[in-house]
Parts: sequence; structure tokens; C-alpha cells
Amino acid sequence: MSLARYKLVFFSPVSSTRGILEHLFTTFPAHVGKIGNYERCAFLTRGTGQFCATAGANPTIGTPGTLERVEEDRVEVLVLERIREVVATLKDVHPYEEVAYDVYKLEDY
Repeated sequence: MSLARYKLVFFSPVSSTRGILEHLFTTFPAHVGKIGNYERCAFLTRGTGQFCATAGANPTIGTPGTLERVEEDRVEVLVLERIREVVATLKDVHPYEEVAYDVYKLEDY
């Protein structure tokens, strides 16, 4: 029986990406970024994120009511089994008040 596999995709300001990944890799060394005989595997794509914080928000970048554009990384990483714990840790270490992320369950073919 194989382990449950997930792809975690999240968006991070460029200056925070390395620290977030390092934290996930060291906290879950057997579960995050491990593919066969390789570890700390991730795919990063640079792009521009856009948002406008509403009243009551406490944005890390920008001010409520102002459209912001931020250089961000889209990070894709494989997670084995412990996806709920990994996502909870991501939310704890990520600088944003609201973390944008997706989880995809992967199948073997």
C-alpha cells in the first residue's frame, strides 16, 4: 500500500519563500519535498500577486482599501501523508494574514 501523496501549492512574497520552505523541510523531513532518493524538492515560479485588503484586515504588505501588487513565488511541493499538519505549519510561519494555498490529492498510475 502506498502513502497518500499531495501537491501543496502556495504563494509567498519572494523574500519569505526560502525561510518558509526551510521550515517545512526541517519540520517534516520525511514528508515534505521528498521524491524517491531526492529531498527538499520544490518548484518555484515568479509572478505578481494582487490584492486589496478590506476594512478590518491587518495586511503584512500595503494598507486596507488600496490595491497592492507584490512580487511573489508560486511554490509547488510534494507532501506525503501529513498534509493537515503541513498546512497548519505553513499558516503559522507564513507572513500573510490570509495564506493563499491549494492542495491536490495525487494518484498513482
